[in-house]
Amino acid sequence: MTPGPRIQASADVSDEATIGDRTLVWHLAQVREHAVVGDDCIIGRGAYVGPGVRIGDRCKLQNHALVYEPAVVEDGAFIGPAVVFTNDLMPRAVTADGRLKTGDDWEAVAVVVREGASVGARAVVVAPVTIGRWAMVGAGSVVTRDVPDYALVVGVPARRVGWVGPAGAALERLDEHRFRCPRTGAGFVESDGVLLEELHQ
Repeated sequence: MTPGPRIQASADVSDEATIGDRTLVWHLAQVREHAVVGDDCIIGRGAYVGPGVRIGDRCKLQNHALVYEPAVVEDGAFIGPAVVFTNDLMPRAVTADGRLKTGDDWEAVAVVVREGASVGARAVVVAPVTIGRWAMVGAGSVVTRDVPDYALVVGVPARRVGWVGPAGAALERLDEHRFRCPRTGAGFVESDGVLLEELHQ
């Protein structure tokens, strides 16, 4: 029999949320209605997963990460402590005529985190934006535009400063277009700002 999720008593998990097998939801975390969290995930203390958010398998949301709807986090992604995903292009508490805004007065926009990507502690990701496969966002960065696959981005606003492989290490440059992972030996080729892993037959 496959073990179900482990949800700490102080966590607030909606009966309408779906939590995968072997996923651990820590103290004071909140998972809202219609959110889907995959298998083998860790949802850290005080983390927030908004209504309808989709989180894949083997993901880590560290303590106090705020993942607002309609975010999508693919398999194997890492969301560091106190990371914030926004979802409103024009945030206001009130409408132009002074009424308190409701959910009907705005349209949520998404942050999408692709497979294996990592977002460092206290980074802010301003939707709508996509963080590519195996990319890495440095701690404290503010992401305001899409991040390519394998890119290492840092700063305010975040800019690409290098490339990283799936092992997380910065890639070593071999020549103008070729790179290598110092941990796995995997090769990569850059062309017009796009990095692709070399395929060996």
